[in-house]
Amino acid sequence: MVREATRDDLDALLELYLFLHEDSIPEHSDHLRETWDKIIDDKDHHLIVNEVDGRIVSSCVCVIIPNLTRNVRPYAFVENVVTHGEFRKRGYAGECLDFAREIALQENCYKMMLLTGSKDPATHRFYQSAGYNSSDKTAYIQWL
Repeated sequence: MVREATRDDLDALLELYLFLHEDSIPEHSDHLRETWDKIIDDKDHHLIVNEVDGRIVSSCVCVIIPNLTRNVRPYAFVENVVTHGEFRKRGYAGECLDFAREIALQENCYKMMLLTGSKDPATHRFYQSAGYNSSDKTAYIQWL
């Protein structure tokens, strides 16, 4: 079942992020709680999860960004697409991305963007099959 995350999902998401690029779960601190509350309370920040038998097995983030161009239409940015290692290649991440697309359409976004650091051709094929392309824009990142 695909849905938006609730306040009670924090620990399950932190565990899932170990399959993204994290090597440990952050300590429960005031900073973590404040960040979580900020995410959950932001109407433009959509943390999407896919549950199987009550367990979160896949997730992505979709942020709606207000914009002054393109007839003052917002755009959506997708990040942190992840699936638990034991549940990959079953369509769960694709369902999360479909849910994000529905949100973007409801918000009248003119485009969706995502970045991946993966060099794996299978990952690129996955994003292409989800409707994304890598030919329209060039991404540059400055790590801070």
